[in-house]
Amino acid sequence: MTALTLKPAGASTPRVDVVVVGVAKGAKGLVVAPGGEAVDAAFDGKLATVLESLGASGSEGEVTKLPAPAALKTPVVLVVGLGAAPAKDETYGTEPLRRAAGSAARALAGTKKAAFALPLEAAEDVAAVAEGALLGAYAFTVYLGGEKKTKNGNGNGPKLPLAEITLLGAKPRDKDHKAAAERAIALTEEINRARDLINTPPNDLYPESFAAIAVAAGKEHGVKVEVLDEKALVKGGFGGILGVGQGSATPPRLVKLSYTHPKAEKTLALVGKGITYDSGGISLKSPGHNETMKCDMSGAAAVFAAVVSAARLGLRVNVTAWLALAENMPSGSAVRPGDVLRMYSGKTVEVLNTDAEGRLVLADAITRASEEAPDAIVDVATLTGAMMMALGSRTFGIMSNDDAFRTSLHEIASEVGEASWPMPLPADLRKGMDSSTADIANMGERMGGGLVAGLFLKEFVGEGITWAHLDIAGPAFHEGAPFGYTPKGGTGSAIRTLVRLAERTADGDLG
Repeated sequence: MTALTLKPAGASTPRVDVVVVGVAKGAKGLVVAPGGEAVDAAFDGKLATVLESLGASGSEGEVTKLPAPAALKTPVVLVVGLGAAPAKDETYGTEPLRRAAGSAARALAGTKKAAFALPLEAAEDVAAVAEGALLGAYAFTVYLGGEKKTKNGNGNGPKLPLAEITLLGAKPRDKDHKAAAERAIALTEEINRARDLINTPPNDLYPESFAAIAVAAGKEHGVKVEVLDEKALVKGGFGGILGVGQGSATPPRLVKLSYTHPKAEKTLALVGKGITYDSGGISLKSPGHNETMKCDMSGAAAVFAAVVSAARLGLRVNVTAWLALAENMPSGSAVRPGDVLRMYSGKTVEVLNTDAEGRLVLADAITRASEEAPDAIVDVATLTGAMMMALGSRTFGIMSNDDAFRTSLHEIASEVGEASWPMPLPADLRKGMDSSTADIANMGERMGGGLVAGLFLKEFVGEGITWAHLDIAGPAFHEGAPFGYTPKGGTGSAIRTLVRLAERTADGDLG
């Protein structure tokens, strides 16, 4: 993992391989952002002029490398764009700082030591720059070996991540700055663990191996872990999870992770869709849609990371994560369109499309979570392509049986820099799931398919329990070029939102 240290302002520039400073678009041209004064002075106050002569615009995420003047104890200066300069009485904002730090860290892959001299006016800025840099320094190299896995990028594969980060202007003896850095380290380590899980190929990540990873993490961080194997699932009557997993040679699991605090007054239950590979089952996916289906367990990875983060941060709230793990495969034993499953709740579901499997495993887990009467349940899933059609590839949808809770989650997501949008649950769409054979069908109207899925899940929430559904189908797995602190592949979407929700709940504000 990338190391992080704090160094106060006014100290001499440390001996590093690169110093990172920010630049923004001002009314009269480029301006060097606060934190970069010493570097600008080494350029005789003409850093902005030099950058303009090279065509730099200061656009968000733009990276420019320069040879450092002799006055600096570093050979290279990296300048990252922050976008528009803030008004006189405003700050740059945490998300632009987070993205800028991420862009810089990505550009410094293969580098050993870098000092980040970005604007750090408050502990929130320290947290943002630390998070962005540590998330931007991520790389998935587990399956690279020999010439393709090198420390300096001389091989054929990607360079290894930036090894050491120093935040200049942060105060190591300041309680708030130190806490912000420690939180950022814990949070980003769990997000990057989730990214690793999402990126792991399905021949190595399947329900049993995922459960084993959860057990190991629980032992490491004081989280209680219970695993229901296929025999326990049969005994318990978890027809949804069993039905989805019955076509695979790797049987399903339901994993419960419990973090408890002795002074907690509230309990959150987090439920994650954990389809370790989704072929669509008998309703096979069309060509071109199978290649990335290892990511269909991103919801389970998110709630797993959130509960471990809560434990590492010692939050005064009880948090339980339910990982509904199965592999959806077509075989002679697979569930068929037209089959009827008896769910854990006792309700029967007619399976009209075996590729609408996520809602089946989530329904069982939501019912089980409801039995413990938590103050709120939040489920997270790469659930529907319809949500991607509605919101694109960078925004997740939020549905809820409580408008205030939905609004609160949207605000929390915005606060931590995750794009989300509140979505309705129109009652008229429920009729489309009526079945003449069972209590409900797993499909309804094609139009509004993401909302139909939310309405299906709502049927399995315990009476009187506040519930929300996050459909992260768009942002969970990024197939394009990396940007900011977002890598190619698994992103760890929704984890920061869930952790902030847990922090708010610990403070008595559930929303």
